[in-house]
Amino acid sequence: MHAVDGRTALVVGGSSGIGLETARQLAVRNYTVHIVGRGAERLSKAAGEVPGLMTHQADAGDKAAITALASTLGRVDVLVVTVSGSEGVGAFADLDLTMLRRAFEAKFWAHVTTLQAVLPFLAPQASITLVGAITARAGMAGTAGIGALNAAVEALVKPLAVELAPRRVNAVSPGLVDTPWWEGMPEADRVAYFDHAASNLPARQVAKASHIAEAVVLAATNPNLTGTVIESDAGARLVSI
Repeated sequence: MHAVDGRTALVVGGSSGIGLETARQLAVRNYTVHIVGRGAERLSKAAGEVPGLMTHQADAGDKAAITALASTLGRVDVLVVTVSGSEGVGAFADLDLTMLRRAFEAKFWAHVTTLQAVLPFLAPQASITLVGAITARAGMAGTAGIGALNAAVEALVKPLAVELAPRRVNAVSPGLVDTPWWEGMPEADRVAYFDHAASNLPARQVAKASHIAEAVVLAATNPNLTGTVIESDAGARLVSI
């Protein structure tokens, strides 16, 4: 494990799931970790779970708020953006375009807004890590909307890796992950779905948030990685689940 003292990490969308696990793992590596989230209750809970964690309530799509936060930090060595949403899934013929626009606003435009806001405060050797999803590349019915959304996020990686060099830019593309994203599904249905999916995945498991966070931390801290999308999906891209 590589420990780093005196470095600052900012995890936007860090109050639960993959973001919170990423914050936890960066804190173990002695980063000073700040997380941004919209919900006060989740932020308070996160602060109680991770010693030394700094929490900030803000919307990732609010450029002024994110700029003000980054300004108070002064310098950001690691930026991780894990914001997401639950809209944009459904048969294309019936897809609610207003809902899809909201989904883009909540994830893609939030990524772009956060990046622009924090950019002036990124250290010369800083890293940027985004989080997309397997739907960016997989051919699964009902995911045209959310797939386009995640593809848009991941499409930022290569041009920004060149444009912002020597700062490094990467993304992690998870498959099925057991996170609060699934809270809207009845527990019995969720368990049955996860069990079925795990039996068909080459890795024979549904990821935990900590598994994806390990890939995020790798992308954020490995000095030789840039312009890369890490697929951490238990092999889902290889099979039909």
